[in-house]
Amino acid sequence: MITKPAGKLARRLVENGSDGMVVAGTTGESPTLSVEEKLKLFATVVEAVGGKAVVIAGTGTNNTQQSVELTKEAEKTGVDGIMAVAPYYNKPPQEGLYRHYRAIAEATSLPVMVYNVPGRTAVNICPSTMARLAEIDNIIALKEASGNLNQAAEMVRVLPKNFLVYSGDDSMTLPILSVGGVGVVSVASHLVGRQIASMINDYLQGEVEKAARAHNELLPLFKALFLTTNPIMVKAALNLLGVNVGPTRLPLVEATAAELDALKEALRGLGLL
Repeated sequence: MITKPAGKLARRLVENGSDGMVVAGTTGESPTLSVEEKLKLFATVVEAVGGKAVVIAGTGTNNTQQSVELTKEAEKTGVDGIMAVAPYYNKPPQEGLYRHYRAIAEATSLPVMVYNVPGRTAVNICPSTMARLAEIDNIIALKEASGNLNQAAEMVRVLPKNFLVYSGDDSMTLPILSVGGVGVVSVASHLVGRQIASMINDYLQGEVEKAARAHNELLPLFKALFLTTNPIMVKAALNLLGVNVGPTRLPLVEATAAELDALKEALRGLGLL
């Protein structure tokens, strides 16, 4: 298995505005990675950018015990934190979600980010459940990708003031900042990391109109990257720009000709291609 390109990509992200990264998340095609591959990726990225950026290991699965064991092994690789997606397919009730995350958090001394993405998991973590999870000392952050601004706002409202709420969708970054979020776990940052970092910093410094202009300029790219299932389009974009990240693994497939045309138009609109 080739891991060196992962280190090269990690360094590119840091050089282009990212202050942290999730390894083996959705964009990293975590469902088709073996445990061995994930652990090698964690170690490779830590070696490449450790100390320069926060490295967060994606250790969540729909099997609590497997998530616990992967979390323990991930900690040994030197990562700075853990991100765990809500259990998918088995659709646990809210109490099951709470106990799942509690078990993961109790298995590590590292900080834990909860990842709520009901469009992929078929289960939504409710704000009341997140409020309970926030009482666990090392659960400190939420990646909120429900696409529901009302819910994001409610999350911020019920969570402690120092709890970190991140957008899980590039196009929702500015709206979530407006209700108290702190940033984004981004897909588009692979291409426009500096612009996204500037947009966030401008907003947080009170330059709201400037941030809004940046959001509107980037919006066509945000949309193009989700013309089909992520990470098909972002991998296609990186390959087009000469950053060799290879193809997706089945069951994901390559972008269609029409999708590539739309992607190229969005890249040209930002002067990237």
